[in-house]
Amino acid sequence: MPVMECPFCGIANHSLPGRIIYEDAFSCIFLDIAGDVDGHMLAVPKKHISNVMECDTETLHHLMDAVQAVSRHCMELGYEGVNLLNASGVCAGQSVPHFHIHIIPRKPADGINAWPAFSGSTISLDEAEKLLKIE
Repeated sequence: MPVMECPFCGIANHSLPGRIIYEDAFSCIFLDIAGDVDGHMLAVPKKHISNVMECDTETLHHLMDAVQAVSRHCMELGYEGVNLLNASGVCAGQSVPHFHIHIIPRKPADGINAWPAFSGSTISLDEAEKLLKIE
């Protein structure tokens, strides 16, 4: 998606409306318009980056600092936890091709189930370790 058509770039550079909660030189955090969960926010790098694998270290560092600052702020407001969710790549469920991290503030008994229902591993832990280990 060209940067000019990216809705997250538009919000981050203020050419599209957005309910911005926090921003700095590298990052922008705004409310998700889905209205699915109270306080659901999206944290994005200001420069267009497709997914976490394409994100440079400096930008990722600054984005995670912003995520941590907003998460701590949520705790100061009375939330007791946050879920941080990311989908990188279409097969992982990424719907907007701009790297983003969902921040979902949590309270006890809020009824939110943020964990997917997994069907179970198809390989053993030994096989997974051998496959995934970085040498």
